[in-house]
Amino acid sequence: MDGLVVAVTAFVGTHFLLSHPLRAPLVARLGDKGFQALYSVVALATFYWVYVAFRAAPRGMDHWMVGNGLWIFASLLMLFGAILFAGSFAGNPAMPAPGATQAAAQPARGVFRITRHPMMWGFAIWAIVHALVAPYSASFVLTLGMLVLALGGSAGQDRKKAKLMGSAWANWSARTSFIPFGNQLAGKAAWKTAWPGRRAFLLGVVIWLGATYLHPMLGAPVAGLWRWM
Repeated sequence: MDGLVVAVTAFVGTHFLLSHPLRAPLVARLGDKGFQALYSVVALATFYWVYVAFRAAPRGMDHWMVGNGLWIFASLLMLFGAILFAGSFAGNPAMPAPGATQAAAQPARGVFRITRHPMMWGFAIWAIVHALVAPYSASFVLTLGMLVLALGGSAGQDRKKAKLMGSAWANWSARTSFIPFGNQLAGKAAWKTAWPGRRAFLLGVVIWLGATYLHPMLGAPVAGLWRWM
């Protein structure tokens, strides 16, 4: 278990360090391509370390019973996370790509009317769901690390983009919500605006069905609709 804690800490910590305080000096020394190569190597190496450590960690006892009701709730929540993830690639000002300022000037559409960080919330929901249906200590270490990385990464993106994009990001932030459905809950937007769009919905369903179908092949429990088929 100690090895898993160290591995998860290394995975999350190196992501934060390379994304924020170490990024600028390393880009200046290595160039953009060199930095991306280093980032990829470190991310893959620490991810593999987490995988090995998780497989080796003792499972321990479950802290609560996981019945059909919880499986249904977790499956629907994971479907929502998959839809957010599916819709996060098009027109996302948070992505490190050209055109971010132009994207931020556009009206919020699709999943961005739900949250301005749909990809990161997709990862956060993955962590929450897996903590719910795998309620043992090793799972909690892993999912807590992923949750911190996703939500801490979102907050870091807000700070970095505010510095890089100035008023463009400030205006985008004012028109969107960090927390899913934040604008709808606050009365700033009608609930009909929470529809993610047909493309994101359909692609999210496909991702959800595919990922849950592969679950048992990866040594995990049968998940999603497949539990009842």
